[in-house]
Formats: sequence, C-alpha cells, structure tokens
Amino acid sequence: MGWLDALLGRTKVAKPDLDALFALPSAALTLQAATEFVPTGVGSVCFRTAEGGAFARLERDAGALLGERAERSTDDYGYTWMLLRRASDDVSGLVTELHAVNSTLEEAGFGPSLLCSLVCFTGPGDRSLAIVYLYKQGTFYPFAPLGGQRRDNSLELQIRGALSAELTIEPDLSRWFPVWGAPGL
Repeated sequence: MGWLDALLGRTKVAKPDLDALFALPSAALTLQAATEFVPTGVGSVCFRTAEGGAFARLERDAGALLGERAERSTDDYGYTWMLLRRASDDVSGLVTELHAVNSTLEEAGFGPSLLCSLVCFTGPGDRSLAIVYLYKQGTFYPFAPLGGQRRDNSLELQIRGALSAELTIEPDLSRWFPVWGAPGL
C-alpha cells in the first residue's frame, strides 16, 4: 500500500487463503467437544455464475469430477450453489472437495465470482449450524438459523468463542451475513 492510499483511507483487500479451509476438520472436533454440534457431511460453495462457454464447461467438468455427491442449484438472489455430500464423519474429504471447487474456479480466473463456502452441522434438538468461509475476506463465521428469517445470535457468539483458536473468525459482525436457504442447512 502506497502513501497516497494511506492518505485517502484505502486499504488492501485481504487475499483469500483457500488453504484455511483445511483447518475445518480439527475445528469440527473442537466444536463437537464444546457444543455437541456434529458434522452432517454436507457442504457447499456459493458463486455468481459467469456468462460464456468457458464457465459453463468449467462448471460441467467440476460436476463430472464430483459425480453424484454434487448437486447444483440457484438461489433467489441468482447465486449458484454447488452442494457436496460425504459421510458425516469425513469432514476432511468434504473440505478437500470444497477446496477443489474453489481452487478450480479461482485458477480459471473466476475467483471474483466466489462468495462463500460452508460446512453444515447439526446439534441438540435438531438445530442447524453452518461454519461459513468468506472467500473475499479469508475469514470464517458461524451462522445459526432458528427458522423463518431468525437466527440465534447468542449461539453464534458461543461458537465464535469455541472456534477462535482454531479458525480466523471474521471480526466485523456486520459481515456475518445470513445465508437463508443455503443448501444443506
């Protein structure tokens, strides 16, 4: 960052670190021990679909590589979700596949289209929880939907405390956006 950027209040955008996803398997163990939330074996990558044959081919190739474990859907906001399924005790395999989808899109020049990735958990009373990775920030945050358009903020803060030593948690709570209707939640 140059002196002019500092003078004008500009900051450098954090470079995404997709390898941070590989911290999720150990974080899942910590989460289970601290809160009884267990992995469901479901995760997803959210991205904005680009126009053109190159992107369509790339998306088709990723789907073929992952086979029946992958499902594609589009949400109400026009974002595409690639839902991945593994055995609930195979968080490492799930994270490897999430990383592969993200890396494939990034290496093909579609990194700016990536929004987030998430790994889903279930807890006492059939509660749902997702650990969300914000691609552009390189940070994680918990999302705990209650049903409808409500979320459990106190549980999210509890999860933040439990995982702060394991994951780089997004410090700006305004970036903890809800992912209502995310596949797998």
